[in-house]
Amino acid sequence: FHGNVGVMIKAASYILSLGPELKKVSQLAVLNANYIKEQLKDVFLLPYDRPCMHECVFSDAWQEKNKVSTLDIAKRLIDCGFHPPTIYFPHFKPYAEETLMVEAPESEGKEVIDELIAAMIRIAGEAESEPELLLEAPHSTPIRRTDDVLAARRPVLNYDDELNLPQ
Repeated sequence: FHGNVGVMIKAASYILSLGPELKKVSQLAVLNANYIKEQLKDVFLLPYDRPCMHECVFSDAWQEKNKVSTLDIAKRLIDCGFHPPTIYFPHFKPYAEETLMVEAPESEGKEVIDELIAAMIRIAGEAESEPELLLEAPHSTPIRRTDDVLAARRPVLNYDDELNLPQ
């Protein structure tokens, strides 16, 4: 618990700041997640097609035939200006090994949500026509694909540290 105190304080502060608007914000999150689910269910495999709460979960199973993974999709979303969704959780075995858990932003308007949907549709198309674009993403960041093991063992905590990373 003590390792997450900062996160808990931020979450509690956000909830308290909403006051009576909390119910409305919660309802918007659920509405937005279901809207995203309906817009993308023909583009990304939807392991469970039923109403969702504040997040919807897709599989990359349809993109796998081109060797495009959940990680590749998430990295490409960065190029589109979006924070990538949670990936690889939860697993829906035997339906999906890799998943994208899209948490709908309750504070964003429909325009931004539609931009996210359009970006994900575009990425699914790129997975078909130009998979290498996803395999090499992100293209728009100072740091490209990282070695996940090295990043976990030796995280880059500021920009200057990036210059001293071992090859």
